[in-house]
Amino acid sequence: MPSTTSPWGRLRSLLRPLFAVVCATTALALAPRAPAYEPTVGLQTWSLREMNFDQAVEFAVKHGFTHLQMFSKHIDPMGTTEETLRKKAILDAKGLKLYTIGVTGTSMDQAANRKIFEFAKLMGIKLIVVEPRDFRIIDLLEQLVKEYDIKIAIHNHGIKSLYGNPLVVKTLIAHRDPRVGVCLDVGWITAAGFDAAKVFKDYEGRVFDIHLKDKKIERTQGDDVYLDVMVGQGQANYAGLFQELKAANWQGVMAIETDNGTFAKEPTEFVLAARDFVKKSHP
Repeated sequence: MPSTTSPWGRLRSLLRPLFAVVCATTALALAPRAPAYEPTVGLQTWSLREMNFDQAVEFAVKHGFTHLQMFSKHIDPMGTTEETLRKKAILDAKGLKLYTIGVTGTSMDQAANRKIFEFAKLMGIKLIVVEPRDFRIIDLLEQLVKEYDIKIAIHNHGIKSLYGNPLVVKTLIAHRDPRVGVCLDVGWITAAGFDAAKVFKDYEGRVFDIHLKDKKIERTQGDDVYLDVMVGQGQANYAGLFQELKAANWQGVMAIETDNGTFAKEPTEFVLAARDFVKKSHP
């Protein structure tokens, strides 16, 4: 029996699969894409230690920074409430976020520790970078972490410091409140002989802050010499670290910092080069 399907019907049958493919392709093209990962780069004002508070603020504004980590010369958690509020008003007016302070001095004096947390509460800070000189101080700080719901991040210096070995730090925080974590100083962890990427991964989500720094180790007959260099020109494994940050979708701040006194006297080139390095190098 001859087919009763019209030529137009046969054409529609032939075109239907092609139409479905076009629709699916269009839907994929129009679907919202996840934003590309880009770490937030801030500024640790230890890099601006030759400046006063107002000069540091103007430097940050001039160069387009929004996230600051200040140390005690620029804002003192032990200062008066009036002075704290005065500086907070300036930062707010300039559109600057003081996201943390550090490295903050702590002690076995819990009243003094409490004042630091009261300062953070007043400033709207949710993270404090610390480096207690005694492991017992961490017990006291953990109590305040729970009371104020403010995180602490333990900072590392060289291998000879209390927190120079990441395994020691990981052991110290393993069974504590999850708001007790780490400030990973990339320069110092490198100088201590560790791979920053591996250390970040091994901390399993407990890295709350990163100091963006690089060091070059010069071997001598005596002690090794650790030289602060331009970020990306030292021995830190930034390529691996950026991969780990992206894999973890890490949402903290990488604060540019230098221990180099020459850079600190005129920090513009160092600071801007560090920020450009992150922009060009992260995956």
